Amino acid sequence: MTALGLWNIAASEPHRLAVVAPDGREVTYRQLAADADRYGRGLRALGLRAGDAIVLLLPNGADMLAAHFAALQTGLYIVAVNWHLVGPEVAYILSDSGAKAFVAHERFAPVAAAAAEEAGLPPEARFAVGEVPGFRPLAELGADEPPGRPEERTMGGPMLYTSGTTGRPKGVRRPLTGADPDDVPGTALWFFGIFGLEPHDGHVHLCGSPLYHTAVLNFVTISIQLGHPAVLMDRWTPAEMLRLIERYRVTHSHMVPTQFSRLLALPEAERTRHDLSSLRVMIHGAAPCPMEVKRRMLDWWGPVVTEYYAATEGGGTTITAEEWLRKPGSVGRAWPGSVVAVLDEDGRELPPGEPGLVYLRMGTSSFEYHRDREKTKAARVGDLFTLGDVGHLDEDGYLFLHDRKSDMIITGGVNVYPAEIEGELAGHPKVADVAVFGIPHPDWGEEIKAVVQPADGVTPDDALTEELLAFAGTRLARFKLPRTVDYVAELPRDPNGKLYKRRLREPYWAERTV
Repeated sequence: MTALGLWNIAASEPHRLAVVAPDGREVTYRQLAADADRYGRGLRALGLRAGDAIVLLLPNGADMLAAHFAALQTGLYIVAVNWHLVGPEVAYILSDSGAKAFVAHERFAPVAAAAAEEAGLPPEARFAVGEVPGFRPLAELGADEPPGRPEERTMGGPMLYTSGTTGRPKGVRRPLTGADPDDVPGTALWFFGIFGLEPHDGHVHLCGSPLYHTAVLNFVTISIQLGHPAVLMDRWTPAEMLRLIERYRVTHSHMVPTQFSRLLALPEAERTRHDLSSLRVMIHGAAPCPMEVKRRMLDWWGPVVTEYYAATEGGGTTITAEEWLRKPGSVGRAWPGSVVAVLDEDGRELPPGEPGLVYLRMGTSSFEYHRDREKTKAARVGDLFTLGDVGHLDEDGYLFLHDRKSDMIITGGVNVYPAEIEGELAGHPKVADVAVFGIPHPDWGEEIKAVVQPADGVTPDDALTEELLAFAGTRLARFKLPRTVDYVAELPRDPNGKLYKRRLREPYWAERTV
């Protein structure tokens, strides 16, 4: 049987390609395993033991993956930090997670240095790729230790911080399994099996989003564990993605709808000049995908586009291209072993077609938000939990999402879900991106506001507003139409496509007179 797992593949096929770094440098399994071993020995020498935490503030690269696997084999909780955060936010995560070590990149030097000082992290526990004041070079970590694997190897795991765009982020911390880190967990094989991804089998993974995202990191590390080389991009561009697909014969990737839109915006000549015949399954999630965008991607790439809906906390759904064409707009049915239910405000299950809060569970898995039992309790009904999404199940068990409960607009006593309006406006050729939300209204409570990023070369004026509202009026009931449209050069999204809607909404509410 062909070997599975980083260290087993490194022993049996040391020269096998593991990682293509953003600068084109190719890293073998032996090189990646050796770096992970050295860092692991160094972390042990610092006094870190199973159950301790390490924080990583690193861009996509081989160093990020080596540090991850080092922590994974020494029983540590791995906290991959969003590098858009500012110093106090990173300091909070360092303190809240109880981090015993911190690895940062010189690209984020001011934030890293300020955060380490504010959190009171000892200088000997700070390491840098490049130059960061007060940090030791990462190359020194484990350099003076005897060669070989770290002693006391045991499986670590991620500690993921969610909902960091509103309020304090919540750390999701699961009990460690105590498993052998050389053994690939059955859950990894099962998860990739959902998407038809088998070990080895000529697969190549392309990573175009930041590794601090839960799903992105999972797809890359599981790919490596299963013998799939990972091609990393530092800053995603549509043209470069197409080039890399052709160059490395990429078979699968994890994407977001914003990337689909930008790929479709390329000139026809650019879109058609690359050989994309290697593609087998291009997986997307993380944000709602406008139906017109999804249809155009299926027309271009064929039935390789698979969608899923899932939570850091566990559980989810998936839908193939063929299923989606039968159930357009759905995010699929529950994974094997997962439960998806739609409940009302009193925790009662709702019948098919009736919207309510979406609740999930993955097998018998459990979790707790770190140091926050109240948040854990508030998200639960029995052994189910919710992310605050509103949706409904159809008679066949397919889930359709409406919106986040927190984003719902109540205008004149009527509930309106912005995602539906955004999906329709996004289908207009003059719209590059759009956000819809409620703003104060003296009589209705809220009115519907649309903020549009026009497509390149489109003039944002009254004529465009009239055209967009007329277009939406053929697809939406009148009470769902935006009352006004504003324009911006670019909507505030993170590199994984998540929209920071709060930044757009707050100025309108700040103008409200009390």
